[in-house]
Amino acid sequence: MLLPEHDTTIGLTVAGALTPAGLGGCMVELMERGLVDFMISTGANLYHDLHYALNFTLHRGSPFVDDVELYEDGVIRIYDVLFPATVLLETDAYIREFLVRWGVDAPVSTAELHYALGRDLLEQRPGCEEYSVVAAAAKFEVPVYTSSPGDSSIGMNVAFHALMNKSGLMVDPNKDVNEVCAFILAGKKNGCVILGGGSPKNFYLQGQPTLWEVYGIPKGGNDFFVQFTTDSVVWGGLSGATPAEAVSWGKVNPGVLPDTVVAYCDSTIAFPLFCEYVVSSQYGRRTRKALMHRRDEYVATLAREARAARAADAGGAPANTEPKGQAQPQPDR
Repeated sequence: MLLPEHDTTIGLTVAGALTPAGLGGCMVELMERGLVDFMISTGANLYHDLHYALNFTLHRGSPFVDDVELYEDGVIRIYDVLFPATVLLETDAYIREFLVRWGVDAPVSTAELHYALGRDLLEQRPGCEEYSVVAAAAKFEVPVYTSSPGDSSIGMNVAFHALMNKSGLMVDPNKDVNEVCAFILAGKKNGCVILGGGSPKNFYLQGQPTLWEVYGIPKGGNDFFVQFTTDSVVWGGLSGATPAEAVSWGKVNPGVLPDTVVAYCDSTIAFPLFCEYVVSSQYGRRTRKALMHRRDEYVATLAREARAARAADAGGAPANTEPKGQAQPQPDR
């Protein structure tokens, strides 16, 4: 995935309570080194990342405490991470103040929202990029998307801003779909590192079917696939769906299937070890792609190629939209 000649565009997807558990530092390190080109995360991970940027303290506790007592004492629990409810209230207040400062009154992609939020953090809290994913992503121009923007306290506060301040700001999921798809189309090779699974996993992987199934542009599927999950395939959920199943959808190149990796392990254990291995390798630093400011360029290319594919189809030329695999590649060891 990291060989220079591959020039792989790498997407990192993040599900599960990873930033509250302190794994944001690993993500910051990978972005600084150019090893992550864009991210897709649950909104909750981005929201709880803000606690660190705002210098709040989260505490290690136990998953076996009395939650009724916690509720009565105003303490929030995320498995074994504990913090006072005032952390939520003060983080919410910051988000609402940011939205007023930003002043945007139009539809935006989640990447635009998170980039503006990160830039605001850099101004309001200098130095926070060392331990905040949102701030670091803005500094290093790494687009950060969330596949379910209403399903987090960031989205809840955007909704407050629309209702109470009569704002026209809203998240446009069409922008997110097309921007992620455009990054995948532009990539010489495509690779993903999937933490957990869930909605972020599919939001990344659906980029390939969007190309061949919807836009008529066969790309051939992802070239590199690494996932850490505790979910088994037998339960039928998305998090446990295998790369082999993804091949049938055109999400993964069938020629690379033997080299795809699924590690059945807790991400809070596996991801730091993975990061240590990657950053200490001879390919542990790349030139950053800074995709945040290339979104319009790549979406325009997507539109041109999609129109050309439709014109060719209308003119009787073979559409060739099946998710065909590419030639068998040499293993990347």
